[in-house]
Amino acid sequence: MAVAAMGWLWWGCFCAGLWSLISGQSSQETLVQVPENSEARLPCKAYQGSPRRVEWKFQGDGSTTLFYLDGHFTDPYQDRVVFHPNELFFKSVTRKDTGLYICEVVDTSEGYRHSSVRLIVQVPPSKPKAQVPSVVTIGTKAVLTCVETDGSPPPTFTWFKDNIPMPQDPKTNSLFRNSSYTMDPKTGLLSFEPAMAYDAGDYYCQADNKVGAPQKSDTVRMETSEVNVGGIVAAVVVLLIVLGLVIFGVWFAYTRGFFSKRRE
Repeated sequence: MAVAAMGWLWWGCFCAGLWSLISGQSSQETLVQVPENSEARLPCKAYQGSPRRVEWKFQGDGSTTLFYLDGHFTDPYQDRVVFHPNELFFKSVTRKDTGLYICEVVDTSEGYRHSSVRLIVQVPPSKPKAQVPSVVTIGTKAVLTCVETDGSPPPTFTWFKDNIPMPQDPKTNSLFRNSSYTMDPKTGLLSFEPAMAYDAGDYYCQADNKVGAPQKSDTVRMETSEVNVGGIVAAVVVLLIVLGLVIFGVWFAYTRGFFSKRRE
């Protein structure tokens, strides 16, 4: 009888948890932002009364890790996290701790509850790298990229041409009205389609996430060039001349009986 009652209890907890996940009524997300290497407190709003079990899970980089169970932390957290019934206390956080923390509570009265905390460990951006083609052909597509991987939260990007900030829409500024480009501040992608002679210049990008000072890349020169029609025509003419000489040589050898002598 006791075994059966316990089975019904856990089945009730499972059903309550499943319904809460579907309805989302018991899920509460809190945002916590702290600088790197500082303390952090992550509240568990689902904790009420005297629950039978409390678990903490971490979601980051596309995976889920169970790091607190049965009163114990897993190895990466044992020496730097302290468990309290209604919160986790991090003695010092790193950029790898950024992610979603889920507190799951099970008790005999109200079943399953859970709440979550999104932790953002603030890290200033590092110096970005501007990837700019040295020469682009007028009339073709040119893509410039700005790369920065340390900033948390992820920075937004701004591009500069000849030390002048480029607007996201070139039509809003008379200095860039003759250009045709698209800019994505989130990815740092700057695309010229098509590139024009006006687009030649010195380019650099800037990364900023409001944590610390904005960081600028090195300046890179981009030149534009026209299609060399004369060179293409000359190359075709030379190719035709060489092909004609080859054909003439084969014909001349055949008329002189060179191929018949080789067979004999």
